[in-house]
Amino acid sequence: MQSERQLIQPARGVYAVAGHEPTLHHSLAAVSKRIPRGVVCLISALAYHEIGTQLPSVVWLAINQRSRPLVTKGLPVKIIRFSGEALTEGVQEHKIEGATVLVTNPAKTIANSFKFRNKVGMDVALEALHDAWRKRKVTMADLDRFAKIDRVTNVMRPYLEMLT
Repeated sequence: MQSERQLIQPARGVYAVAGHEPTLHHSLAAVSKRIPRGVVCLISALAYHEIGTQLPSVVWLAINQRSRPLVTKGLPVKIIRFSGEALTEGVQEHKIEGATVLVTNPAKTIANSFKFRNKVGMDVALEALHDAWRKRKVTMADLDRFAKIDRVTNVMRPYLEMLT
């Protein structure tokens, strides 16, 4: 089918029907097809949940800390390594272009943003917290729960107190 130009290959192991119009989250589906156990997180998850104003140029993906190195050539991906509950809790399954994509929920994504504030920026974490709270996408209980899992309770506490 590829030689007949019915299929195109945008990345290694990823194929698409020729003439297919990709959705806004096409890159999430493509990366999830290549790395099925990866969890979309941080700025990519914020964009997926429509929190804040950040538009990622790559897909931020969480994988197990003990996973072997991945071949990501040709994929727009930034790998972050998590372990235990930090990887498994707060993960939702979504269908994007027929692919099952694992994405962190809004509260978990905000806690991750504070945990990785040196990578994404403190301004991104604060904007996400305020925007998600304003849009009622998170509850204080969920934020507190995921802050404990990510061990950022003391970092987030002053900002959570400011919200209430």
